[in-house]
Amino acid sequence: MSLNFDLSPEQEMIRRLAREFAEGEVAPGAAERDKTGRFPVELVRKMGELGLMGIPFPEKYGGTGGDTVSYVLAVEEISRVDGSLGITLAAHCSIGMGPVYSFGTEEQKRRWLPGAARGEYLASFGLTEPGAGSDAAATKTTAVRDGDGWVLNGSKVFITNANYCGYIVCTAVTRPGQGHRGISAFIVPNPTPGFTIGPAYEKMGLRSSDTRPLFFDNVRLPADALLGREGEGFRQFMATLDGGRISIGAMAVGIAQGALDAALAYAKQRVQFGQSISKFQAIQFKLADMAMEIELARNMVLKAAWLKDQGRPFTREAAMAKLFASETAVRAANQAIQIHGGAGYMEDLPVSRFWRDAKLTEIGEGTSEIQRLVIARQLGC
Repeated sequence: MSLNFDLSPEQEMIRRLAREFAEGEVAPGAAERDKTGRFPVELVRKMGELGLMGIPFPEKYGGTGGDTVSYVLAVEEISRVDGSLGITLAAHCSIGMGPVYSFGTEEQKRRWLPGAARGEYLASFGLTEPGAGSDAAATKTTAVRDGDGWVLNGSKVFITNANYCGYIVCTAVTRPGQGHRGISAFIVPNPTPGFTIGPAYEKMGLRSSDTRPLFFDNVRLPADALLGREGEGFRQFMATLDGGRISIGAMAVGIAQGALDAALAYAKQRVQFGQSISKFQAIQFKLADMAMEIELARNMVLKAAWLKDQGRPFTREAAMAKLFASETAVRAANQAIQIHGGAGYMEDLPVSRFWRDAKLTEIGEGTSEIQRLVIARQLGC
């Protein structure tokens, strides 16, 4: 991997740590976990021990005090060998811990972030509903005042890390009829009476990540479960998704790099017509295009991460990075299968897993179509 700017010693150390962990402990069982759908609790615990679960958060909240650049480098390295563990980390940090850190009270931060940063439990984020996906303002889950607290009713779908979360940040309508200005966010501890986590979905890809529906049946929450102020939930999760798009972009770059690594290695050892297929221009051009697009995607992700670290606007850059990186991942995985030929269609090699995993990056944290809308609006359209 090459970069167009120098990493700091701390950033390089985190990247090296994540790569050694990914290659030494994550990669060996990735194929088997994909087949069985087993969630690797032990790897989550190890990431916590290594400090990877709370990279971009201050030490006083259990984090390592790193920056967003360091965090996305770690997400890329892990996703390069296992997209399932990559999205587990990405969702945990960006949209699970992120809103608590950005909008929570000091008490909420000290209560929920240290355990999550140590890998004692995962953090989760509940936004999507059966009727509210890209149209997030169509939320139907409700929270009604009850004395000093709230009563939550409704459901969420496609929630990452649900079964292993210590808490979930959940959106709900608190002011009916006010559209997005009537949506608030709550921290729901797991377990809480009335809060039910449904069975795991059977997915096309990312099979060893945990994804489930959630149900809220008269869930009673105290007043301090409200995240920020009432009616600010929509603004909060829009800001949260900006950061989440950077991490999904990093995940996409990792998957794409894994596909390129596999395709290049196979092309060098596969012999046809008396020479390795890497000597044929048709294969060389595929590999060259993959390498070029991955490098561009990586630098777009790092630019968005750097802007976030500088406290500068990054909404447009995050959308661009996520859009380009995710579409690059799908193209790279597709070309990797083509280079492998018939062998690439078999489950024995990782390229089919990369292709299945890559597709989610075009959907999660806003579809490619939504990213284009975000970019167009940032241009003043």
